[in-house]
Amino acid sequence: MAKKKSISQADIIGFYMDHVLMHNENPKSVYSFAKDNNFEEQQFYEFFASFDSLEQSIFKIFFDNAHAVLEKSEEYLTFDAKNKLLSFYFTFFEILTANRSYVTYALEGHKSSLKSLRTLVHLKKRFVNYIEHLNIKIIDLRQEQLTKLQNRSLKESAWLQLLLTIRFWLDDTSPSFEKTDLFIEKSVRASFDLIDTTPLKSIIDLGKFLYKEKMHMN
Repeated sequence: MAKKKSISQADIIGFYMDHVLMHNENPKSVYSFAKDNNFEEQQFYEFFASFDSLEQSIFKIFFDNAHAVLEKSEEYLTFDAKNKLLSFYFTFFEILTANRSYVTYALEGHKSSLKSLRTLVHLKKRFVNYIEHLNIKIIDLRQEQLTKLQNRSLKESAWLQLLLTIRFWLDDTSPSFEKTDLFIEKSVRASFDLIDTTPLKSIIDLGKFLYKEKMHMN
């Protein structure tokens, strides 16, 4: 059979997702994968260095597709940071749901270690950059080093919240994943309420109270 003259990144990703879902395992080699799908091995390397890099690209593309949809919406562009993030979550998880069989295959065995999973490394870069550019209002600490630490903590907390939501979604058995929708709304709104309405003094006072209570109980 003649080899295909041209092939796109999307073609290769589609072939890969079909393969792992049909066989429940990764292709044995790039050579066999290319041969099975009627394209030249070299064409694979024009887009990806390995199957690992291909897997990382899939989750990055899920993010890029969600972001592209949002950026085309005039309404989205008028939203504040909280509602932009809510819109991102709902759009991103619609895309995950459309590809749930693959996402489950890629992540199901790693739910307890998503934070260190290399498959999600490019997704994290995209997502924390997105969070940084949402211009989320935080408490003004009037100290450069503390502000940098606060911004870093904000991005890491947002990333952990996304991972927690993915884990929740993987376990969700409700119709149309309606419990995940509810979880998204409640968790995103709660995180913004904490940022927007809790003065730093209240946090310090709470810490002091808990410390004193612990000392008293001991």
